Amino acid sequence: MKANRFLPALFLMATFAGVAGAADATGSVAKLNQLYADFWEENLKLNPLQATYAGDPRYNAELPNFLSRDYEQTARAFQRKYLDAAKAIGPDGLEGQDRLSYDIFTLNRENALADFEFPERLLPVNQFYNVANTFAQLGSGKGAQPFRTVKNYEDWLSRATKAPALFDQAIANMREALPQNLVQPRVLMEKVLPQLDANIVDDPEKSIFWGPITSMPKEFSDADRARLTAAFRAVIATQLVPAYQRLRVYIANEYLPKTRDTFGMGALPNGAAWYAHKVKDNTTRSLSPASVHQIGLDEVARIQKEMRAVARDLGYGKSVKTPAELKEFFAWMKARDDMYFKSREELLKAYQDFDANVAPLLSNYFNLRPKAPYEVRLVEEFREASASSGSYQGPPLDGSRPGIFYVNAYDLKARPRSALAALSLHEAAPGHHFQIALQRELSDLPMFRRFSGDTAYTEGWGLYAEYLGYEMGIYKDPVQRFGALDAELWRAIRLVTDTGMHFKGWTRQQTLDYMFANSPAEPTRAISEAERFAAIPGQALAYKIGQLKLVELRKRAEKALGKKFDVKKFHDEVLKDGAMPLEVLEAKIDRWIGAQK
Repeated sequence: MKANRFLPALFLMATFAGVAGAADATGSVAKLNQLYADFWEENLKLNPLQATYAGDPRYNAELPNFLSRDYEQTARAFQRKYLDAAKAIGPDGLEGQDRLSYDIFTLNRENALADFEFPERLLPVNQFYNVANTFAQLGSGKGAQPFRTVKNYEDWLSRATKAPALFDQAIANMREALPQNLVQPRVLMEKVLPQLDANIVDDPEKSIFWGPITSMPKEFSDADRARLTAAFRAVIATQLVPAYQRLRVYIANEYLPKTRDTFGMGALPNGAAWYAHKVKDNTTRSLSPASVHQIGLDEVARIQKEMRAVARDLGYGKSVKTPAELKEFFAWMKARDDMYFKSREELLKAYQDFDANVAPLLSNYFNLRPKAPYEVRLVEEFREASASSGSYQGPPLDGSRPGIFYVNAYDLKARPRSALAALSLHEAAPGHHFQIALQRELSDLPMFRRFSGDTAYTEGWGLYAEYLGYEMGIYKDPVQRFGALDAELWRAIRLVTDTGMHFKGWTRQQTLDYMFANSPAEPTRAISEAERFAAIPGQALAYKIGQLKLVELRKRAEKALGKKFDVKKFHDEVLKDGAMPLEVLEAKIDRWIGAQK
């Protein structure tokens, strides 16, 4: 065969093309990493509260009017600028972490821009999330705002003077929304009034904002102590309390009479499209409200079947075959006095003890563990009536405080002992604390990824951590197994009721009726949860949808890898890159499975 005289040239061309392609990819990575760094810095300036929660103290004195139209336009332009810049560089040649970062960054920017298509700004206050409660937590001395140095105190005083403008903007936004029939359900706003009342005091020393003065560091000089005490007294009395009063008067006198009796988002202008966006945003999947509703119905039926099986182990001697018989079983469980804590202190200690006892088991399932500790605290009394059963706040980057697992002790009859194990696994270890604290410690990742909070991933992981409790032997006690099923049932009920109220137009009573008919929930819990779904549409869908995807991915890996499957390595792979959209996670796990074969 005659030699091809063009082969050397072709070989050289291919080699040069490969080198050039690698060089182009390297250049793209450098440009993107700089873009991510610029984004994070500009984002913190634009969102100084996020900087505070992240443990970056540079903007602790700042509080922009983030409810204003001008701020919204600035934020929209900010998201568009960085999305366009990332797409101009493009994903060609990116691999591994670089491709993950690109996909997560662009998807998050697209979702943020989609949010601006709906008038969220005009619904600034509800009983679950509002600036008044957030500000009280920050200024209490027990939240994310630090009070360790004189400068910390001065930063807070500066930030506090900016709060009244934000409160007044909330009033202006609600007033602007009234002619558009863009209002909250009346029952939600009625719950806001006592929250505001708790921060309207005659004596500044009775205010939650006095907490930092009570716990002022001993090393402060007498002059600083006197100066700061006087300044706190003045800002509470002359600025913060009047701001809370103005917001309270407006809501009670002007807004409440014009609120609506309907419960779901579908009753709002363009509500159907708005809710469909919420569904997609919170599940990071192309699911319709109708399909989510059906998934919920199917899951409710499956979990109730398992609850019937555990009734026997609990000593219940009657039949539980029909829905009516299942309700009788639930009533029997609720009537047992041994199912309840006798005091707030006993509840807190039980949760603290559980978290200490589960710690030795975790090494059997995880290689990756966060360095940051966490502690268990009770939800503050001023917000406990409207708060969820439990929540988690991640540690800051500077390690100045631990992660916090807040457990709710309001109405002990609504907080049965059976909920303890599942709730702890979800909120603390190996749930949110593992995932969020570990993510913040991933120093090799761009900062935006260390604080990424894709809801379906984060809440799906929390519910997956509950699911893992079966393998860990946590639910050998049938009381705790019942509690785990009850917790999972509740997440399935969320799929049904959230879509029921916002997509199908269910009333508040229809929503509650479904909850009472299908779970052992007490009224306090059911009402709090139903009103939470009304306040933050779609968020409650993330838990079950995320968990179902994680369980699906694990089963896929177990089937594909057989004896090669290692649960620790699977958990490492899920956790080691932080939160991400479910479709990005699925592609990543599929690549990992392929690499293990």
